[in-house]
Amino acid sequence: MSPLRSHPARRRRLSRFALPLGALLLALPLAGCGSDDSDDDAGSGDAGSFETVSIDHVFGTTEIDERPERVVTWGWGSADAALALGVTPVAMPTNSYGATEEGYMPWQKEAIEASGDEEPTLLTDAEAPPFEEIAAANPDLILANYSGITEADYEKLSKIADTVAYPDQPWATPWRDVITTVGDALGKSEEADTLLEEIDGEVAQAATDHPEFEGKTIAAVAIDPSAFYVYRAADPRVQFLEDLGFTLAPSVGELDTEEDTFFYTISTEEVDKLTSDVLLSYVPNEERLAEIEGDKTFSAMEQFRAGTVANVVGEDIVSSVSPPTALSLTWGLDTFVESLATATQGAR
Repeated sequence: MSPLRSHPARRRRLSRFALPLGALLLALPLAGCGSDDSDDDAGSGDAGSFETVSIDHVFGTTEIDERPERVVTWGWGSADAALALGVTPVAMPTNSYGATEEGYMPWQKEAIEASGDEEPTLLTDAEAPPFEEIAAANPDLILANYSGITEADYEKLSKIADTVAYPDQPWATPWRDVITTVGDALGKSEEADTLLEEIDGEVAQAATDHPEFEGKTIAAVAIDPSAFYVYRAADPRVQFLEDLGFTLAPSVGELDTEEDTFFYTISTEEVDKLTSDVLLSYVPNEERLAEIEGDKTFSAMEQFRAGTVANVVGEDIVSSVSPPTALSLTWGLDTFVESLATATQGAR
């Protein structure tokens, strides 16, 4: 999981495992022996023919020759796309930010319960993929198409099962591409297209209902006590805002001097230079919101003075749109749009 996937303060610990990866890889053939109960496995796909799929990504091309029956996801969004397409992963990442006690996002929990499938194994919350745990799930497909895996990680994962990585930059795959890639990999391309049409319809309706968004400039940020994070144009959060009619503020590009893929930081001395009609601020809770609003550092920002800050408050709501997924986008859309509408009223 990205250290900045939902909130910039989220830093992951590398996990430690008792068994070496090789030992579990050697054991995998034994796991496949015995009675064939694949039809009962969570994540089994639809019956019928499956045409070979080739998916290009940053580390090469992955060919999937058979319909996946045991799917493992890593990163953000892939599990949601699979669930939305009727495939419950056998293993998926544990979530902590805005999640249930078990480690599911609320929309994931709802989808799993509705499916009637066995609950997935939740993988250890860590910076690097927990290879042993993934291997133990005996997957035939690993979806990491919105993640931060390295080439070395990819090589290890590919020894476990066919693995799909991100197309170009880590943690920057557009949310629509996450859905279409998962659909292709699962042999559910048409279903993925239909799902996108439904989601796009809801987003388009929200934009229609709020014509005041059209052409307004916006900057999306997360304000931690230790840093001020700004999201770049390539980030799916920004792309979602553009879908609603907003335009990324020119100041976002003008202040960008770092080399991270989807965000950069600015000093408190420069925050007043981040100008925009609306400032979108992702805030974990009301306590942190009060701290931000009471911090004189930000009183120099025109958005705070004008009352055009859209605060998205609450870990679950922040996660639902930061960035959105096949399940979370519509789950948090109304609350998100309401926050933007309130802030935009004061924008010129």
